Amino acid sequence: MNGKRWAALVIAAVLFFVSIGTSIASSLIFADTEEIFNDMFAADQEFMEEVMEGEDELNKIAVFDLDGVIQDTGETNPIMSAGGYHHRAFMDKLQMAKDDGDIKGIVLHVNSPGGGVVESAEIYDKIKEIQKDTKKPVYISMGSMAASGGYYISAPADKIYASPETMTGSLGVIMQGYNYEKLAKKYGVEFVTIKSGPYKDIMSPNREMTAEERKILQTMINNSYDQFVKIIADGRNMPENRVRELADGRIYDGRQAKEVNLIDEFGHLEDVTDAMKKEIKSPDAQVVRYTDAIGFGSLLGMGAQKLMGKDLETAGLLKLLSQPNSPRLMYLYAE
Repeated sequence: MNGKRWAALVIAAVLFFVSIGTSIASSLIFADTEEIFNDMFAADQEFMEEVMEGEDELNKIAVFDLDGVIQDTGETNPIMSAGGYHHRAFMDKLQMAKDDGDIKGIVLHVNSPGGGVVESAEIYDKIKEIQKDTKKPVYISMGSMAASGGYYISAPADKIYASPETMTGSLGVIMQGYNYEKLAKKYGVEFVTIKSGPYKDIMSPNREMTAEERKILQTMINNSYDQFVKIIADGRNMPENRVRELADGRIYDGRQAKEVNLIDEFGHLEDVTDAMKKEIKSPDAQVVRYTDAIGFGSLLGMGAQKLMGKDLETAGLLKLLSQPNSPRLMYLYAE
């Protein structure tokens, strides 16, 4: 073997080992990237704290924002989970407020049209648990909208505040779906369904619903509605027959809601925290707003959404894919 071939072999070997080294280094660097960014932006905190006012750190008022549809999306995909309401994170914040001895009062700032029956009930149960186990007062500050499930989670609060312009009410349960059977026939689309029982494809979008199926679903709706009525009756100290008069699905503005005892007082968030200071007898209580920590996944998701927002077709597809793919019971104000 001549010198040129030996030189070529040496160069090839060097390039090979450099390539391996680069791959290993890259994997180590990118494996730690998310952890590094989370350390930078989350600062090892589960939640970010914004001190709004007050100096008394031993008497804190925790403010939690509930914005958007109350729905557990799983929050495993950073593209889907950036922004909006995060159910698991919200439940974690409530648990933190229960466990933190320095937090003496809780204010929920609700701006929601409602959402899932199960998720709303989970929040309700946690609020009741906090009240029972810790005696910490819970106040509600309604934003522009606190309807349906947004009211469900507000009902157990010690006091409910709203603006005269707040939209609330829409007390009831809804289940919606689509039926595109006629459209499919028009374009010659045939659906083939193999099922184990007569109701396995109940509320299928490709055929008309039978009377028996409608009866089954209506019973489910009625059960959830009865629970909603009981929640309001207990929380607002109203007779159930009066609640049923109010809970026919209509919406109320803040003025109407106050007239029928669905809220207690008019006021914005600052008014509510001031009232809570009096409740816990600490004029200089530290008012702290807790928000989700910003991690690398959230930054990635926000960046991806910003880029895809310029592509209407992609944005529409993203929204479609993020929606539940089957009908479900909802405490939701559906415009």
